[in-house]
Amino acid sequence: MTLKKYILILFAILTSIAVQSQIEVHAVIDSTSIRIGAQTKLDIYLNYDASAQKSIDVVWPEIEDTLKKGIEVINITKIDTTIPNKNKPNSIQQHIQLTVTSFDTGAYYIAPFKFIINKDTANPLLTEPLHLIVKTVATDTSITKIKDIKPPYDEPFNWKWYLPQIYMGLAILAAIIILIIIIKKLSKKKPQEIIIEKPKIPAHITALETLEKIKSEAIWKENKTKEYYSSIADTVRLYIEERFNINALELTSDEIIKIFKSQVVDSESKSKLNQILTLSDFVKFAKQIPIEAEHSLTLNNAFDFVKGTMREEKKEEKVVSS
Repeated sequence: MTLKKYILILFAILTSIAVQSQIEVHAVIDSTSIRIGAQTKLDIYLNYDASAQKSIDVVWPEIEDTLKKGIEVINITKIDTTIPNKNKPNSIQQHIQLTVTSFDTGAYYIAPFKFIINKDTANPLLTEPLHLIVKTVATDTSITKIKDIKPPYDEPFNWKWYLPQIYMGLAILAAIIILIIIIKKLSKKKPQEIIIEKPKIPAHITALETLEKIKSEAIWKENKTKEYYSSIADTVRLYIEERFNINALELTSDEIIKIFKSQVVDSESKSKLNQILTLSDFVKFAKQIPIEAEHSLTLNNAFDFVKGTMREEKKEEKVVSS
């Protein structure tokens, strides 16, 4: 090896030593003595002068769930970079804080934390070693004397304790008697009565009356758009259930539209039904806000659907015997 190479190696070593001499690392523990299961804080600091360091590559020590057997790490903060002295703006401090605990008593030695500066693994910077004493919880032996077992407590009989059960039994007995009386009265044969059953109102009449009420109230003007479209859709669903004997109130909009593909209904009515149910779902579930013209369009489509599919029913009076 030539003299020039020796000089370069020596220069690199001296430069590394000079850089490291301007960097300080420290470790401080908040309390060196704790009770078993208690927690304490352990702070690690890195200080350096930014004016003397154009660039610095620092590898912090790797900290796992335990510092060593018996000392557990509960929490580790992120690296916090600050300027501790405002009069020295180039003096930089980096800091992390560990929360540690122990569940085994004893005296523990915490080895120095190792920092690698500018990839110089041969010359790491080490913090001070730390010590932690974990003590057990002191007990007062004066209050743990063995005492005799107390004899059973003989409590005198008090009939008032049983009053709630007595009242409950009487109430149940009275209810049984009343039930028997009612059953006997109902079991007696009633005279035959002639009941004139009122004619059922056709589904389209009920639907059109409801739609007229929705039109007159116009609750969408009161920012009740969701309620407005829900009432239109529910009216149409109830009409379908009574008119076509389809359980529309329990079906989804897609299921109703699919069923109507096989119904003997004109295509225009199917298209208007599709518009009513689809837009109502968008308003109800996707919170879509339709334009004002769609308010009237949806209601008019509901009127047209009912009128286009209604069936005139004969009004008959039925005599039923009971």
